Amino acid sequence: MKRLWWLTGIVIVFFSTIAFIYMYHNADLKTVEEKKEIKQENTALPKEIKTEPIVQKPVEKTTSLTLAAVGDILIHDTVYNSAKTASGYDFNRNFLPVKPYLVQPDITMANQETMIGGTKLGLSSYPSFNSPHEVGDALKANGVDLVTLANNHTLDRGEKVIVSALNYWNQIDVMYTGAYLNNQDRQNIRLIKKNDITVSFLSYTYGTNGIPVPTGKDHLVNLIEVERIKRDIAEAKKLSDVNVVSLHFGNEYERLPNDFQKEIVKVVTEAGGDIIIGHHPHVLQPVKWEAASDGSKTFVAYSLGNFLSGQRREYKDIGGVVQLTVTKHQKGDETSIDLTEPKFLPTYVDRPFVVHPMKDLPALKKSYEEIKTHMKQWMPELTFFE
Repeated sequence: MKRLWWLTGIVIVFFSTIAFIYMYHNADLKTVEEKKEIKQENTALPKEIKTEPIVQKPVEKTTSLTLAAVGDILIHDTVYNSAKTASGYDFNRNFLPVKPYLVQPDITMANQETMIGGTKLGLSSYPSFNSPHEVGDALKANGVDLVTLANNHTLDRGEKVIVSALNYWNQIDVMYTGAYLNNQDRQNIRLIKKNDITVSFLSYTYGTNGIPVPTGKDHLVNLIEVERIKRDIAEAKKLSDVNVVSLHFGNEYERLPNDFQKEIVKVVTEAGGDIIIGHHPHVLQPVKWEAASDGSKTFVAYSLGNFLSGQRREYKDIGGVVQLTVTKHQKGDETSIDLTEPKFLPTYVDRPFVVHPMKDLPALKKSYEEIKTHMKQWMPELTFFE
């Protein structure tokens, strides 16, 4: 019996020990689990990152061109007779010394005072001019891009000579303005685009030496009529970045502008004209900045004198090349135009009728210095090709 109790005690102790060990082990596991780092789960919504909208910067661009102009191409018989060759006429040598100053600018314009109707209609000189076609060939070959034709000699030899001249300018692809083949031609404002800058050209004269414009044919010559000029400038401004207005006006052989010139210049300036090129006095008149009431400014060359002619002495054999830099600034939809760097080359026509830069003629040094002073008297910043 005692033995049974002893065995029962051993069994109880054994199972108690097993139970104790089991409980101890589970308690230890629980402690270890409690000590483990709890892994975080991200149950929040994604954070929205706010960014500023991308703003496109306005496109900025600056371009420029050089524009040059010369005065009267007045072809007297002495001039075309000296240019005669076995096969026709050659005026290229007349421009040889000044060719670099005509070719280098992006746009060069000249006042073609005499109609180049050609030999078939009979050449003629003062007071009723008709010149050889070859004048046009030489101007083109020496860098001239456009000629102005509204002047007091436009109607000298009538409609046939005008039509012959205009057809020839078209044939050699030189632009003209101021005289036209028909009304449709007249409505077509002349435009030249260079370096992303569009320039328009207009031309008018004070009169035609008493010769009446044929009835119904106003297109043959543009007269200085204030309301028409205003309308034309307004239309030109819609089509171009900068406009050039050529005016044939003033008193012959007077070295300063008269009241009529000043009055018309004011009209053109207020109408929005950017550049005014004057001719007719056959002598040089100074250049000037004219200000409009809105603060804008217009470059004015009152008279560029004779560039090539048969006239002599008393400043009539002196002319020149005027040059400006036209700069276009674009920023988005905004555009502005600046006219800068006015520059001038005084020229002299010798008796073989060759046009020379005065600076290259030592015998004319005193006259050259006087011309420079005369031209810049209202524009001290005017510089010269030295």
